[in-house]
Amino acid sequence: MKKIQMVDLKGQYEKIKDTVNSAFSEVLDTTAFINGPEVQQFQKELENYLDVKHVIPCANGTDALQIAMMGLGLKPGDEVITADFTFAATVEVIALLQLTPVLVDVEPDTFNIDPEAIKRAITPKTKAIVPVHLFGQTANMDAIMEIANEHDLFVIEDNAQAIGSNYHFKDGTTKKAGAIGHAASTSFFPSKNLGCYGDGGAIFTNDDDLAHTIRGIVNHGMYERYHHDVVGVNSRLDSLQAAVLRAKLPHLDTYNEARQNAARKYSEALKDVEEITVPYTESTEDTHVYHQYTIKIANGKRDALAKYLSEKGIPFGIYYPIPLHNQKAYKDGRYEEEDFPVTNQLVKEVISLPMHTELDEEQISYITGSIKEFFNQ
Repeated sequence: MKKIQMVDLKGQYEKIKDTVNSAFSEVLDTTAFINGPEVQQFQKELENYLDVKHVIPCANGTDALQIAMMGLGLKPGDEVITADFTFAATVEVIALLQLTPVLVDVEPDTFNIDPEAIKRAITPKTKAIVPVHLFGQTANMDAIMEIANEHDLFVIEDNAQAIGSNYHFKDGTTKKAGAIGHAASTSFFPSKNLGCYGDGGAIFTNDDDLAHTIRGIVNHGMYERYHHDVVGVNSRLDSLQAAVLRAKLPHLDTYNEARQNAARKYSEALKDVEEITVPYTESTEDTHVYHQYTIKIANGKRDALAKYLSEKGIPFGIYYPIPLHNQKAYKDGRYEEEDFPVTNQLVKEVISLPMHTELDEEQISYITGSIKEFFNQ
């Protein structure tokens, strides 16, 4: 059996090696390292894939979220509602811009932001909602967009973990995650479903004026060289990373299908273990692209299982061990523990199993067999 890895980037690279290496050579030959043809082509190809009017590449996913907020004109003191159970980058940029983060609880089945909790958190200072499409499953965008429209709020999708996921609206229409809100951000960190070989990110929007503003922000506020029309940052996707992403984008649906197939096998093998809750899929299967395959372990056995997996040579992740409202950087007297019953339980129960495009039957069988052995001891 091949060594089990949490993410197998080498195995994935081997299958597209010739395409990537050829693209690298072309960039090196042209020396167009910043905003070169590869970046421009990738932008157009991703716009077509997502069916979104504007993709603005940038340096990383955290920048993407910050730049989206800057583009929307959010001001210090404005309140931004987001999920308590997510990676810190989501709230980090809110704080960096001197906005006021408002953390709310998540749903126990999807782990995504709870629309009812959003409603309870809205005040006259609320200006935006940032739903995180956690672990690869799109949040309840029907409800979130309804809330936003009712209260005249911006919606900025944090799509770092769910690129390629489809969202099925109640009216029967379908959109890609990241093409629904007023703006969206994504990360191309190497381990993402669509990852480059360094850092990278992008902002998506269907708003022409917002796209124009953001294009200036990512490039020092310039639309014309040395003419600084808006306050900007230096955040650009380099051409070598765009070349990798262009090589991978045609395979994204296949990559996501491989993840979904692995998830089905995991769930089938583990569904009868009493202490395990396998991932819940909202709507149809294509709403979840399994950036992570995250299960819940009942009866306080999560940490013991983690130790057992380590002994068996099986990697795992605990995403996330501490709620954001209890992180030193984001503690706030406004929060009460009873506001976060789901998050406070999830941090004790969740564990993520290896998930990537190269998982094979033998590895999945060994992983699930080892987990069942633990519970049968």
